[in-house]
Amino acid sequence: MDTQDLKHALGAGLLSFPVTHFDAEGKFNAKSYAEHVNWLSGYEATTLFAAGGTGEFFSLTPEEIPEIVRVAKEAAGSTPIVSGCGYGTDIAVSIAKSVEKAGADGILLLPHYLIDAPQEGLYRHIKAVCQATGMGVMVYNRDNSVLHADTLARLCDDCENLVGFKDGTGDIALVRQITAKMGDRLTYLGGMPTAELFAEAYLGAGFTTYSSAVFNFVPGLAIDFYKALRAGEQAKCEKILIEFFYPFMAIRNRAKGYAVSAVKAGVRLQGFGAGPVRPPLQDLSTEEMAMMEKLIAANQSTRTV
Repeated sequence: MDTQDLKHALGAGLLSFPVTHFDAEGKFNAKSYAEHVNWLSGYEATTLFAAGGTGEFFSLTPEEIPEIVRVAKEAAGSTPIVSGCGYGTDIAVSIAKSVEKAGADGILLLPHYLIDAPQEGLYRHIKAVCQATGMGVMVYNRDNSVLHADTLARLCDDCENLVGFKDGTGDIALVRQITAKMGDRLTYLGGMPTAELFAEAYLGAGFTTYSSAVFNFVPGLAIDFYKALRAGEQAKCEKILIEFFYPFMAIRNRAKGYAVSAVKAGVRLQGFGAGPVRPPLQDLSTEEMAMMEKLIAANQSTRTV
């Protein structure tokens, strides 16, 4: 996909990150994953991200990622597929090249491994990955990889295929400075956990759209919320927040890592064989699964595979 076409697709609507499906032995379950991605592609997400954060990128080997991308591309029809990418610079470059061969339409460059880095180091890391591929690249500002506005501006000048900026810091002052400085050079993606909880603030700060994790299991509801938000239907947004997103947040906040585990539980409850999460995450308890089941039943999205 042309980088500018990808930039347009990213900004054209809601985005989401399918969970990665595993079998009982913890291996990638291509059949179930393809069924799930195919189901999601029937809704109105304009781009899907394979092997992203919600897809447990952190627990995947670099060798697994191209296969996940390949299966996603085959299952998604015309919906663009962006691959997760990350770790140290050499590994990230290798992943970028391998997923490009597998058919990815772009990459999301997740924070590098562990250590904090100065702005010059972040610049060199991101530039090396951008220069290793002809695909569109999005950077993810989060945790130990937080670009300042001036550093991002340098990258925009030097890397034509840098098309997107995703933020998971929640630092509205920083992101507003970035959107003001870069203007329409980039597509801006909200990336806080359960992004709907922050969507109004991010759109007010000049962001283009956001990625929805709950789209994995209640895609119809996620689309309804997105459309109401874009239409300025505040009462409808508040109703969905109160009836679904705040109760979901309460479940999500019961243990670390449940931002992923609760989403994967929702996918299983919708009838897909998504399997367990991999360590270091843990699955929901029986009690918490019952809470999720009740929440989904009250906000059901009909599954048609």
